[in-house]
Amino acid sequence: MIRPIRADEWPAVKELRLRALRDPVADLAYLETYEDAAARTDAYWQERAAWAAEGAPGARQIVAEGPGGLWLGTLTVLVEEAGATDWAGFPVERRQGHVVGVFVRAEWRGTGLTKALFDAGAEWAWSNGLERMRLIVHPDNGRAQGAYRRAGFAPSGRTVPLEGGPGDHELEYVLER
Repeated sequence: MIRPIRADEWPAVKELRLRALRDPVADLAYLETYEDAAARTDAYWQERAAWAAEGAPGARQIVAEGPGGLWLGTLTVLVEEAGATDWAGFPVERRQGHVVGVFVRAEWRGTGLTKALFDAGAEWAWSNGLERMRLIVHPDNGRAQGAYRRAGFAPSGRTVPLEGGPGDHELEYVLER
């Protein structure tokens, strides 16, 4: 079942995020380390879940729930308003969704689950008046780039600099409505 999270599910949000941060390519996929995330307080995780839970206006975290209630994967769509500046300092030209925190358990990859999560994210984005969706991906993360292309995303040609050092950047992929 693909569905939005509920605010009271913060322990599962935390568990799945920590699992994602232990993935072999986590250093390419996420802008956070396992150690930093594991050190966060329960209050942080409660706030994070409430901020992107069902009914929250500025974000939506979606999960794929499997047998026995096990969370198999997730992604979050953050609303970026036209006229604002994004986290990297770029102006936001159109009301859009920024997809973050994409993760599917290794044993469920290649099953179409990632595409189903993206479809649910796009459905939420379009129903909330967003004009496009975007995400960033490391140039060396070919696995993720392939999944994003299968979900309908395409490179925009924009690179987003990161703070890691000279030449450290990610690629922007977009899905137009």
